[in-house]
Amino acid sequence: MSGAEWMAERVLLFIPLLLSLTVHEWAHAFAADRLGDDTPRHQGRLTLDPTAHMDPIGTFVLPLLGVPIGWAKPVVVNPNRFTTSEGFGMMLTAAAGPASNLVLAALLWMASIVSENLSAPAALLRALDHAALLNLGLALFNLLPLPPLDGSRVVNWLMPDALRPAWDFVQARGPLVLMVLLGALAVLGGFSSLSGLFAGR
Repeated sequence: MSGAEWMAERVLLFIPLLLSLTVHEWAHAFAADRLGDDTPRHQGRLTLDPTAHMDPIGTFVLPLLGVPIGWAKPVVVNPNRFTTSEGFGMMLTAAAGPASNLVLAALLWMASIVSENLSAPAALLRALDHAALLNLGLALFNLLPLPPLDGSRVVNWLMPDALRPAWDFVQARGPLVLMVLLGALAVLGGFSSLSGLFAGR
């Protein structure tokens, strides 16, 4: 593969990642706004404009280098402004991100099935399948109960008081575990091996 072909492939993979991360962060902002916190709105994050959510390293450098890891600029919320309890509001706001990616994955797979029935080009089918798999991967990864991932805020609200000391122990070491996991994903290729499921399309 030539350098130009490699870069073209990176760009084609980058576009669905950018859009998926944008929807993910917008969902956080939308949930917080509906719960009474207008901080994301005032910071310009209640938008589907990708430029409002992009992170130089996580959104551009690593994905374009082929590293199977990406992230956007986190949405800042003020739980004191929630019209519900802070813990419940943070749980809903956090869960909105992965939920949006699951919805996107379902819609993309439905679009792939319809496109296949309409005898769409194979390249389009592969692109839809890749985008769907990407969103599924983002949702599952973000639901891991490791700070600062969304799953940790969901589990934090669900955690019974009897298990709180053990959970606090896990939370304190969550970022280190996450760094190790991200390193392993970078070495092993993340979810890229799953893309072989659609290689014959």
